[in-house]
Amino acid sequence: MRWRVQAGRVATAETSRSVLWNPRRRTFTAGLVLVITLVAFEAMGLGTALPTIVAEFGAQHWYSWPFTVFLAASAIGTVIGGRLSDRRGPAVPLLLALPTFAVGLLVAGFATNMLVLLVARVLQGLAGGVLIVALYVMIARVFPEEHRPAAFGALSSAWVVPALVGPVVSGALTEQASWRWVFLGLAPLVCIGAVMLVPTARRFGARSADPPVPRPGLPLAAVGAAGGVVALNWAAQDPSWSSLLVGLVGVAALVPSLRLLLPKGTLRARPGIPRMVLSRGLLSGLFFTAQAFVPLALTVVHHYSPTTAGVPLTVGSVGWTAGALWQSRQRDLRRERVVAAGFALVGTGIAGLALSLPAWGPHGLVFACWFVAGCGMGIGVTSTSVRVLSLSAEGERGFNSAALQISDMLGQAALVGLGGVVVAALATSASPARGVAPLDLALLVAALLTALALVRATRNRTS
Repeated sequence: MRWRVQAGRVATAETSRSVLWNPRRRTFTAGLVLVITLVAFEAMGLGTALPTIVAEFGAQHWYSWPFTVFLAASAIGTVIGGRLSDRRGPAVPLLLALPTFAVGLLVAGFATNMLVLLVARVLQGLAGGVLIVALYVMIARVFPEEHRPAAFGALSSAWVVPALVGPVVSGALTEQASWRWVFLGLAPLVCIGAVMLVPTARRFGARSADPPVPRPGLPLAAVGAAGGVVALNWAAQDPSWSSLLVGLVGVAALVPSLRLLLPKGTLRARPGIPRMVLSRGLLSGLFFTAQAFVPLALTVVHHYSPTTAGVPLTVGSVGWTAGALWQSRQRDLRRERVVAAGFALVGTGIAGLALSLPAWGPHGLVFACWFVAGCGMGIGVTSTSVRVLSLSAEGERGFNSAALQISDMLGQAALVGLGGVVVAALATSASPARGVAPLDLALLVAALLTALALVRATRNRTS
């Protein structure tokens, strides 16, 4: 009997691989992985090259703005991508976003001052927001429902190589050639990825026969969300009491916008799509808030070098990919329970961080625990995407996919900003653990309570 179960699992995995790479879909799968890999390389490389860029332009006081304008533009692009995908089909936004992203890379590579670089980052952010939503909708059309976990697993795996070598390659290019090649070297490859996606986009990307729900005020809500996310991100980058005021202004801009941008009942955790959208934001917020203070604890408390203190972040990325690949083989599991397991694993990782914070704490535990937390993100984030697409009507997939991304951005910006204020208020330069430890404990409690709530809700539905 055990042999039969194991054989069935192997057959399932082989079927998923064959669906991803069969002749009808292999070009799309390869193009999908290539495009996301290039986007990830750009994201990982910018942080390494940016100190050199701002020094060359004499714009040190603009250091955070390339990230800030990208985030704002990405929020707007996400909403635009969702609306276009529902109204015109995913082919239109997909084939507009890729050339726009390539143009943004070229503008950045030839930038002569910081203003031009910021324009390039706006183009990249708009294109990136549109791109990810259009790809979600394309995945729903190209792959049968039972094989979408494998497709999203491939999407997540595209980040692992950039996470491992992206900063190194970017640093080598910056030192040995020019920071401009961090952008210019990717532009032709993005065009190749676009060409690979064209045949499948033409076959599966037409307008849906299911008409989208009218949503008046969506463009204005997108602008409000962009402003709110930027304000929260600003507060996270410069945690202080004055930043708290900026964050509150961001919340005031976000609240009316979210009523239009998220499915009804999201903030009340209504079963189905709203609960999955809310879970996505909470899971991302908990993980990235805890991760933001890992290098601080390791350098100040345990005297790690900056390079070594960043290793747990890479380990977490590897864990994320491992979790995403594991869930791709589990087609029969209830996705709400998988998301609950994701929260539990992230909570386990955060518990390990809290234990390692004291000077006498087992600091080596951070590496193993953050791999576990990364696994939780891999299974949780991917499962929210799979579940939302399976519950969405064809004419609503763009809107709901955009809602997932907005929730993801908002969860990170809000909780990282709040976490920064907590740490700034409680920590001292000699003892940052005094601020980080209470924050980690609060995040741990939130992760475990959410996992329990998801499990209980699933039991109530099946009873």
